[in-house]
Amino acid sequence: MSEKTKVTVGTYVNVPIENAWEYWTNPEHVRQWNQASDDWHTPRAENDLRADGKFLYRMEAKDGSFGFDFGGKYTEVKQRELIAYTMDDDRKVKVTFTANGAVTIVEEVFEAESENPVELQRQGWQAIINNFKEYAEAQFLSASPA
Repeated sequence: MSEKTKVTVGTYVNVPIENAWEYWTNPEHVRQWNQASDDWHTPRAENDLRADGKFLYRMEAKDGSFGFDFGGKYTEVKQRELIAYTMDDDRKVKVTFTANGAVTIVEEVFEAESENPVELQRQGWQAIINNFKEYAEAQFLSASPA
């Protein structure tokens, strides 16, 4: 069996780590940011955030032309620090959260699949993490007292 290509994406989010963690893990929030482009959305998100817990995000084109389930099983969860999981297709993902003052560094390392070019996958995952950053910062600002 050949070694899978590992791809890293990440961003700096201008919110404290406890907020970043909440926005990343709460299904109500996930539905708001989990898409690579504006013509996609996540109408359903389920999350049992614990080792051996499962998650399922239904991702669909807004015009209804295509959709798929993105899911897996958590292998390790460290509160506000690490989420590791194995996707339903057996690829592994590790997401780390690092506090740097009022900024949270979110880094995601995933095993690429073999159907699409690695760079295309990197761009798609980076677009999703960029949406997360935008959403988290807007949520945090709107919740902060003026």
